[in-house]
Amino acid sequence: MSCAAARRGINSTLTSCLVEPRDYIQLIHHCISSKSLTLAKTIHQQFLKSKFINSPLILEKLTRLYITCNQLTLARRLFNTISEPVKKSSVVLWNHLIRGYAWEGPYNEAIDLYNEMIDIGVRPSKYTYPFVLKACAGLEAVGDGRLVHDHAERNGFDKDVFVSTALVDFYVKCGCLGDARKVFDGMCERDVVAWNAMISGASLHGLYEEMIELVVRMQDAGLVLNSSTVVSVLPAIGEASVLSDGKAVHGYCVRRGFSGEVMVGTGLLDMYAKCGLLDYARKIFGKMGVKNEVSWSAMIGACIICDSTREALVLYDRMIIENAVSPSPVILGIVLRACAKLIDLSKGRRIHAYSMKAGFLVDLMVGNTLLSMYAKCGIIDDATKFLDEMEWKNPVSFSAVISGCVQNGYAEAALKFFQRMQVSKIKPDVATMIGLLPACSYLAALQHGACGHSYSIVRGFSADISICNALTDMYCKCGKVDVARLVFDRMHTRDIVSWNAMIVGYGVHGLGTKAISMFYDMLAEGWKPDDVTFIGLLSACSHSGLVVEGKRFFLSMTQEFNIFPRIEHYLCMVDLLGRAGLLNEAQDFIKMMPIQPDVRIWSALLAACRVHKNVELGEVVSKNIHSLGPESTGNFVLLSNIYSAAGRWDDAADIRNLQRDSGYKKLPGCSWVEINGAIHAFGGGDKSHQHWEEIVKKLEELLGDIKKLGYSVESSFVLHDVEEEEKERILLYHSEKLAVAFAILSLSPSRPILVTKNLRVCGDCHLALTYISMMEKREIIVRDASRFHHFRSGSCSCGGFW
Repeated sequence: MSCAAARRGINSTLTSCLVEPRDYIQLIHHCISSKSLTLAKTIHQQFLKSKFINSPLILEKLTRLYITCNQLTLARRLFNTISEPVKKSSVVLWNHLIRGYAWEGPYNEAIDLYNEMIDIGVRPSKYTYPFVLKACAGLEAVGDGRLVHDHAERNGFDKDVFVSTALVDFYVKCGCLGDARKVFDGMCERDVVAWNAMISGASLHGLYEEMIELVVRMQDAGLVLNSSTVVSVLPAIGEASVLSDGKAVHGYCVRRGFSGEVMVGTGLLDMYAKCGLLDYARKIFGKMGVKNEVSWSAMIGACIICDSTREALVLYDRMIIENAVSPSPVILGIVLRACAKLIDLSKGRRIHAYSMKAGFLVDLMVGNTLLSMYAKCGIIDDATKFLDEMEWKNPVSFSAVISGCVQNGYAEAALKFFQRMQVSKIKPDVATMIGLLPACSYLAALQHGACGHSYSIVRGFSADISICNALTDMYCKCGKVDVARLVFDRMHTRDIVSWNAMIVGYGVHGLGTKAISMFYDMLAEGWKPDDVTFIGLLSACSHSGLVVEGKRFFLSMTQEFNIFPRIEHYLCMVDLLGRAGLLNEAQDFIKMMPIQPDVRIWSALLAACRVHKNVELGEVVSKNIHSLGPESTGNFVLLSNIYSAAGRWDDAADIRNLQRDSGYKKLPGCSWVEINGAIHAFGGGDKSHQHWEEIVKKLEELLGDIKKLGYSVESSFVLHDVEEEEKERILLYHSEKLAVAFAILSLSPSRPILVTKNLRVCGDCHLALTYISMMEKREIIVRDASRFHHFRSGSCSCGGFW
């Protein structure tokens, strides 16, 4: 019967005086078939006026009608009017309503209904449990689900294939894979749906080997993989990047005729993208007869995965122009990530405007991605403003801004956002801490970092390998390499990043032999080094003057480990030779490089010329740098320093004039120190600090005292031709000296001082701090742009290699 015919029939019948209960029931059945909400309400209105208003049967049918029309609120209202005795006798109606909430939400209503059903004594059927377990899975309500499991066991339904499959699915989606496997293994019979549930769980949680084993066992049991099985296994194959298995599944899909299905095609293109074969993904996408929102989002995401981010934005524009599908929150989130990656603020703002018009800003995922886009583009003010405007925020919201701030060098802003997060009473999660700890590393904010470590322990995050790696790196960069080693030693599991963090950490602290020892420990435990390992190892040799060892490791990269050097490895070797004073050998090494040396390579040699006062080679190197251009400000400064140290003041002035005329500004020296959790920054000669007069007075006292111990000003580090007394005054106000003086005034004598500087520490400051450490009888640690200097009892850990 058509909808129009049904309406005419209903109107005709309702105007008749001879309406019987069976007439209502017949009409309701017609409405259920047509899912007509308008007709349903018409029948309901007439029913309320009739003498059958208390008919349990008609109430039950009307309730089911509203459930069919997805009007769960109206259905629940009617359901509540049904008397308890009738409810007790109708488990089917309970099931219908629970299923409605389990599919449409809110899920907690399904669980509440189930509990009410149990409380009044209605015995669930085997169909009740799958519905309520679906709701438990949606909420990840493990406790409620376990209770339902207990009820199913007591009522003898736990062996039913439908109930058991629902239990497997519930446990899988809640991450309880052990419980899921226990239920699965205890099943007397398993159909394809049961196998798919278990396979999907293994795939979802990245258990690739277990997933393959299940697929093989399923086939051994005589069951054929269907398209749902294929859709389940493809994501795990892509994540594991096992291309051979992916191609085998693709071939199976072609033979079985699945490849034309939109979900299978989407899964295949996603798998190929994750395996790095964007061309394959493009071909599959092009051959898909039907493309839905998931297909478009997968293809746009595939471009981003394969570093074709610009293509992703072009594909999005094509989708809009062709009016293929309306942009969904998921697609907008992917496109915003592409904008952030390309720092395409203009496109990002247009997506923001579209999201606002479409009403998607209430979607937390879209809001968080917008936050991340603004932060990663370095527009912190806009990120702050948008965060303030967001009605709902979660840990991801703050994590997005914090990581974006750190990525753009706004470490102090990252700490402030973290403090705002705590004030908002939103608990930081693992991602938040992984974003925060690098900010502490950058600022050498040890107190903040240590608090982050304590919080991670309390919240149970310290077992996470990424957190431990971030903590190891943080402690290394905050001068506490011994604490970093404790974190490393206590890790339950490690990856190559863990080992690399410790090798690099030992290297920058000048502990080259420990870095080498760590490398051999790594090999003994069966780990294979990567290219980053050798960058850390070569750098460690450079900072410790281990020339022979460095040369040996450089050769072993290709000969023993089949790792071909990148420009960074050549840079380390030039730095190693240059620091050791082997300038001619470093120059010959550059000439023999199989790849074109860039500005960084020549700059490393120029820096060595500055340290070893080789004016002639410095001029040659500077010409090479000029020919490559554009160059950094630092190269002008280095050459100017070389001339100044040699007393060639006119040449130094010419270089500074050339620097100015070329539009390059000298990066001002800045040092900062953490005092009781607050970061205090100092610029060279900067008088803005509130304790400036006390700091200067303390510096002058220190200068007088260390002169008595034998210190004399290294005036060659003053870049201008001025009187010796003026040179001493200029050097006195260098930023690292100001920071150390303030720390001496502010910290107890028993505490070491940690100062961070954005440039290399100057020779005069290095000498002065050596004497100050002896006079003050305390450790002074300076982290400059190159390495750590540990000043203790009148000596420095660098041994002159800085």
